[in-house]
Amino acid sequence: MSYTIDANVLLYASDEASPLHARARALVQRAADGPEIVYLFWPTVMAYLRIATHPAVFSRPLSIVDAVGNIEQLVARPHVRTTGEGEGFWRAFRSVADDALPSGNLVPDAHLATLMLENDVRTVLTRDRDFRRFPRIKVRDPYG
Repeated sequence: MSYTIDANVLLYASDEASPLHARARALVQRAADGPEIVYLFWPTVMAYLRIATHPAVFSRPLSIVDAVGNIEQLVARPHVRTTGEGEGFWRAFRSVADDALPSGNLVPDAHLATLMLENDVRTVLTRDRDFRRFPRIKVRDPYG
């Protein structure tokens, strides 16, 4: 089975002030240890870097060096896959959009859902309930 991790899981793992920090950190460590295939899509990585280093979001934001280091530790693992949009992305996005009619903040979630479907990944670990709007993926809240 393969799965992906949403940015919020990575953020909780990095935010020592979060009540979910220990659980998220353990989850990310299990993903890093394998052996299951874990997809880390580029939009997730960029969201993590943007938010983890932002002083208006984190009370103690990470330096870009530390945030990038966290990502590099994950992507260095042989069972962690990174990928982006393929040739058929727009057509696939339109299909996902027809299902969920995304607008505003749901557009990046539709982007991730499309990347998941393009890469035959059906499960996302996330706290974000908006992913439930995409009927072709399975949402697993690792804290609920």
